[in-house]
Amino acid sequence: MPMTEAEILRLIKEALPDAQVELKDLRGDGDYFQAYVESRAFVGKTRVQQHKMVYDALQGRVGGVLHALSLKTAIPSKD
Repeated sequence: MPMTEAEILRLIKEALPDAQVELKDLRGDGDYFQAYVESRAFVGKTRVQQHKMVYDALQGRVGGVLHALSLKTAIPSKD
């Protein structure tokens, strides 16, 4: 059974409470999502480390229950 958008959001927000997350189900089947995650927790981290933080938040579900995740991460801009 594929992951729901709500479950993906919940897991990311549990790991990165300040995160602003935008999700898009690219195929409409719950197997392949595109995600944009913005968090202050990414400050001082490389892009690879940022992505690992998101993948870790999903607790090993990427490549299994969640077939694929196209991911873009960012640090919030200062207003």
